[in-house]
Amino acid sequence: MNIILLGPPGAGKGTQAARLVEKRDMIQLSTGDMLRAAKTSGTEMGKKVAEVMDRGELVTDEIVIGLIREQLEGDKKGGFIFDGFPRTLAQADALGELLSEFGEDLGAVIEMQVDDEVLVDRIVGRAAEAVAAGKTARADDNAESLKIRLMEYYKKTSPLIGYYHAKGELTSIDGLASMDEVEASIAKVLG
Repeated sequence: MNIILLGPPGAGKGTQAARLVEKRDMIQLSTGDMLRAAKTSGTEMGKKVAEVMDRGELVTDEIVIGLIREQLEGDKKGGFIFDGFPRTLAQADALGELLSEFGEDLGAVIEMQVDDEVLVDRIVGRAAEAVAAGKTARADDNAESLKIRLMEYYKKTSPLIGYYHAKGELTSIDGLASMDEVEASIAKVLG
């Protein structure tokens, strides 16, 4: 089964994806991780990624789709979790075409709904706890950076909620519940 996890930064998509990898043998396709790995891979696609990133530019949809294509050509295990992709309607269309090309489809699109104010408090609190424990907090785990990241999410990614709802593929869950409750909600959606 292939799924998309949607939700703003800090909603817990990465945490839940890691649990799905562990319990359902799924493959997490995080675009950030894929780009970092490609940059150092030495492949033709990796060289393209490195050139773009070294210039400080954003990687094109074409490159990201190329990286996903490479993943779909490999072992599918328990299916794919798309984490951080698609981010735009154009990317959603491209992903749909790519999955169709491989005879695959989306089993579910899960929106992790959160209240922005509670989310900001949670992320800022998490950063403070990390610092108190002598760990390094993410540089962008502060209220101002998070508000900017949320605005980007709402401008570019939130239209996907309506897109997948119209296709009958969207299920929304409470992303602010405990990690175990969120995991149980996702499991219920996936069956």
